[in-house]
Amino acid sequence: MLSLFVIPGHDRRLIPEGRLSGPMPWVIAIMIFLMVLATATGLAFAEAGQNVSDQLSSRATVQIIQANPDIKARQANDAAARLRGMALVEEVRVLPPAEIEELIAPWLGQTDIAEAPETGSLLEDIPLPALIDLKLVRPAGQKELGELRAAVSPLAEGARVEPSSGLIAPVISLVQSLQWIAFGLVVLLAMATAAAVIISARAALNTHKETIGVIHLLGGTDRQISRLFQRRIALDALLGGILGLICGTAIILLLGIQLSALGSGLVQSLGLSWYSWLIIGAVPILGMVLAMVTARMTVMGALRKIL
Repeated sequence: MLSLFVIPGHDRRLIPEGRLSGPMPWVIAIMIFLMVLATATGLAFAEAGQNVSDQLSSRATVQIIQANPDIKARQANDAAARLRGMALVEEVRVLPPAEIEELIAPWLGQTDIAEAPETGSLLEDIPLPALIDLKLVRPAGQKELGELRAAVSPLAEGARVEPSSGLIAPVISLVQSLQWIAFGLVVLLAMATAAAVIISARAALNTHKETIGVIHLLGGTDRQISRLFQRRIALDALLGGILGLICGTAIILLLGIQLSALGSGLVQSLGLSWYSWLIIGAVPILGMVLAMVTARMTVMGALRKIL
C-alpha cells in the first residue's frame, strides 16, 4: 500500500496540478525568464568591460600642442620617428588632421564637416593638437608612460602622453556598476523563486494534511513524503525553466541584432561568448535544483512540526 505513494506519478495525489496547468510552473517560468535576461546582461557588461580594458591597456596617445602648424607637424614627425625606434612601442600612427577634425566635429554639433562649411571654418580657427596613437608591447603603466615622456619631451616641449584606458575609465566604471547590479538582480530573483516554492509547498501540505497523516500511519517516513513533493516541484520547475529560457534567449538574440546595427564600438562589444551561453543555459537547471532543495527543506521542516 505504501509503495503507491513513492512510485512515479502518484505524487499528483498530493500536488494534483497537471503539467503547466497550475500556477507554479508559470511563476518559475517568469522568474527564470527574468534571471536569464539579468544573467545575460551582467555577463555582456563583464565581457565588454574586459574586452575594452584589454584593448586599451596597451595603448597610449601623444598630444603635441603647438599653435604654429609647421612646427607642430615637424615635432609630430620627429616624435613619431623617435617612438618607432623604441623596443617598448609596437606600432606608431600619426593621425591626419582630417581625422582629428572628424573626432572634434560631433562636440561642435556637426557630424559631417563636408556638409557644414561654417563648422569647418571654426575648426580651422581652433589650434588642434597633433595626435600620435601608440600600441605598446605591454600594458601602459607608470614606468612605460615615463619612458614615452622622456623620449618625446626633448623633441616637443609640452607634449602630453596619456594612457588610452584613462580616457574611457568613467565608462568602464559605469559598466562594472551595471554588471554588479545585474548580478544582484539575479540573486534577488533566485530568492523570490525560493519564496514561491516555499509558499507552494506549504499550501500543498496544508491541503493534503489528512493524506499525509494516513501515510504516516501506514509507515511512511518524512523522507518519502518530502521526496514526493520534491519530485513534483522539480518537474514544474524544469518545465517552467525551459519555457523561460526559450523566451529569454529569443529576447537576447533580438536585442543583439538591434545592438549590432548601431555601429558603436562599445555597444558592439556587448556580445556573449560561448561560455557565457553555457552559463545562461544552466540557469533553468540551477533553478530546478534550487526548487528541489527549497521544497525538501520546507516539507521536512513542516513535517517535524506536525509530528
